[in-house]
Amino acid sequence: MGKNFIQSLVAGSASDTGRVRKHNEDAYHVDVDGGLFLVSDGMGGAHAGTLASEVVVKILPQMIEERISKLKKPTSKDIKLSLCEAIIGLSQQIHSESRDQIGLKGMGATVVLALIKNRLAYIAHMGDSRAYIFRDNQLKQLTDDHSIVGILLRHGDITPEEAMEHPAKGRLSRYIGMDGEVYPEVKTITIKKDDRLLLCSDGLSGMLNDRKIAELLVMHPDPQAACNALLEAANAAGGKDNITVVIVTWEKCY
Repeated sequence: MGKNFIQSLVAGSASDTGRVRKHNEDAYHVDVDGGLFLVSDGMGGAHAGTLASEVVVKILPQMIEERISKLKKPTSKDIKLSLCEAIIGLSQQIHSESRDQIGLKGMGATVVLALIKNRLAYIAHMGDSRAYIFRDNQLKQLTDDHSIVGILLRHGDITPEEAMEHPAKGRLSRYIGMDGEVYPEVKTITIKKDDRLLLCSDGLSGMLNDRKIAELLVMHPDPQAACNALLEAANAAGGKDNITVVIVTWEKCY
């Protein structure tokens, strides 16, 4: 008989208004027991943006749990479909309920989440909040930004350096609450012992390049210490936006 799979997750989290914005429109969800982690960045003005991200982190986990709990023997395909359906359903709900309300029209939010099931991490996102995997001291971005700048980068029209200060920075091509068809992206990765998964809003990735993020992850192996260090570094670099980061580590995985 082989060993049973044992998973031990440890998570850290941190969020800050930054040095420029008056309100923190970011929100996050950390559920170690359920293996669900989520970051959302609200948009549409202080009240609308804050409300949108709070709705995402409070309602989306419930919608995901409801769908997955109905699956008797869920396959990877079933779980990916459940995540897509939950994100699409919430997006349509937010768009429908906000479009005719004064002060809420046009509100929306990014979402990036990780659902950990057995040896797989399901990564779903819409917008420019990101997921990274840090493995063997190498940082790899797992998500493509759903933004104008992201599209320009992928087509080779601008460089990563130009992207940091591009005038279209922050303009999203997909997000929760958008009008029209909703297309979340979902992928899976197989996890290994000592992997670290990082979820963040663009307040982190817009201030620190991948090299700096990796450097701080090497210096701070503890998830909470790493979150604190990344937040501090993003503020030191200017803190031009709200900053949120969640880090999940697999300490036992066999």
